[in-house]
Amino acid sequence: MFKVKFADIGEGLTEGTVTEVLVKVGDNVKSGDPLFNVETDKVSSDIYAPVDGVIANILIKSGQEIKVGEVVVEINDGKGDNPTQKTEKPVEENASVVGSTPVSNDLIQRGRSRPVPPRKDIVDKVLETLDGTPPISLVKGNSKDLKPAPKFVPKNIENHFDVIMVGAGVGGYIGAIKCSRLGLKTLIVEKANYGGVCLNIGCIPTKTLLKSADLYEQMIKADKYGIKVDPKNVRADWKAIQERKENVVSKLTTGVKGLLKKNNVTVVEGNANAIDKNTIEVNKKQYTCDNLIIATGSIPNSMNLPGADDAVKRGFLIDSTGALALPKIPKNLVIIGGGVIGVEFACVYKRLGTKVTILQFLPTILEMLDSDVSKEMTKELINRGNLEIITGASTKEFKDNTVVYEKDGKTFTIEADYCLQSVGRRTVTTGFDNIGLEKNERNHIIINDHCETNVDGVYAIGDVTGKMMLAHVASYQGLIAANRIAKRLGNPEAEDLIMDYNKVPSCIYTHPEVAMIGKTEDQLKKEGVEYKAYKFPFAAIGKALADGNTTGFVKLICEPKYKQIIGAHIISNTATDMISEITTLISSEGTITELAKAIHPHPTLSEAVWEAAEALEYGKPINF
Repeated sequence: MFKVKFADIGEGLTEGTVTEVLVKVGDNVKSGDPLFNVETDKVSSDIYAPVDGVIANILIKSGQEIKVGEVVVEINDGKGDNPTQKTEKPVEENASVVGSTPVSNDLIQRGRSRPVPPRKDIVDKVLETLDGTPPISLVKGNSKDLKPAPKFVPKNIENHFDVIMVGAGVGGYIGAIKCSRLGLKTLIVEKANYGGVCLNIGCIPTKTLLKSADLYEQMIKADKYGIKVDPKNVRADWKAIQERKENVVSKLTTGVKGLLKKNNVTVVEGNANAIDKNTIEVNKKQYTCDNLIIATGSIPNSMNLPGADDAVKRGFLIDSTGALALPKIPKNLVIIGGGVIGVEFACVYKRLGTKVTILQFLPTILEMLDSDVSKEMTKELINRGNLEIITGASTKEFKDNTVVYEKDGKTFTIEADYCLQSVGRRTVTTGFDNIGLEKNERNHIIINDHCETNVDGVYAIGDVTGKMMLAHVASYQGLIAANRIAKRLGNPEAEDLIMDYNKVPSCIYTHPEVAMIGKTEDQLKKEGVEYKAYKFPFAAIGKALADGNTTGFVKLICEPKYKQIIGAHIISNTATDMISEITTLISSEGTITELAKAIHPHPTLSEAVWEAAEALEYGKPINF
């Protein structure tokens, strides 16, 4: 029986608090598997098993104070009693992150005026990613475990690169530029559009259309602000709107090409196929590399229903790409799917005068949101006109220009000019299925903290990993992979970065906008996590009244012990810009206390953030 003792975790301390026990009696563990998490004044770390075996006894529990030298877990390693009990070298029995130190039973006083907010006890434990991905350890997998980068001996040195990046989307081109700036000879391969989905058929063009739709709606309703306009003379010129969108996209994609050239990244255009992990073929020409980064992105899902193929051929059934470039503004549009993409397109077209119907299979639209936000958004979308939301609707087939759906056991038919199928996206791994990559059941390439796949020297970033299909996640993953490669090659300027998906903000460009980070109140209730929440309305904010837009609120959620924010949800016209304040606070481990004491300028919508923090800190806001 191996008796695991708590050893000094590298900060010279002699006690800690158990924040989470990660195993249970009967579990099989291998050396290096995490056993529990411990918090001290200076660090919060996972403690790992020193031997292989079966958990026989757990002598600690969450919240318990433990001293260095205490037996915390017993592991049946098949070797009888722990032989180290009779030796003078207790190294093998002390479970530690950075090694063992002599044991002392004396306590050291913590000596801080207030507790330092923990990384894992509250935030990383509570802020699990929405897709169920476990929180990432800030200790495991760090630079002390670094292996040298693999080297490949090429036949043609001219066509050999330190890094080949496949895909010039947001993550790809940013990652390639960073690789080059870190001194790596870099090649990027792009088959179609520089800037990928985001710049060409996603983030940028949809936001451009939304701006035109917003201005059109404001002009029609200008009398609200004392401006007299004849609505009959206000016309949305669809051709001009489309030309503006294309101009914006063109400027950005041309800029990407310029940035790659400026940063000495070699560019090859065409489809990439992996001959092996070190050899990529493009247009029948082969290029070799020491390190390969896959950034091949995703494409819209399609529905396999009766009549779907014919509806696609006729141009009636479209995806998000088709919805960006319709030949005219439709009179009637059906959108299947009430997720982010579907609702954003609903906001574009309904504001341009289209009658939009959303068919949503789930009970609510935007079901990933905090229920308070989802309810508010649903109410606003309906109240502003031109939109009907049908929940609990199951689409059955397509006939001519109609959609057949079922609700409450009854069948209905709805006619429209177009039907947008907005049912998620799927990853693209074509050309890389023969190099032994480990993928999950949804075809996502599995990566670790450093964007490394199971194949040494092969990395994956962006949508293809399925982590969070957001442009800002892809771009940061690109930086992570670039730094990891350079660090493995011994570059002292390279940083040891990891992605903490728990602290990534999400934005929805509806009207009003929605932004969030962390957990929803519904999730915390379901998980039994203790929390405090406060919702402050924009109706009590002077700037909102002056703008004539008092819809929405700021909702902050914190844990009561350290007052760290574990969730933030904003619905307002500028929510996507306002969320960065909270993101920065979470990243720097700030608290509600700091937020409440930070001076927010007046008059601004950001005052609602301060009011919500004031309420959580002192019991109630000032102006309410």
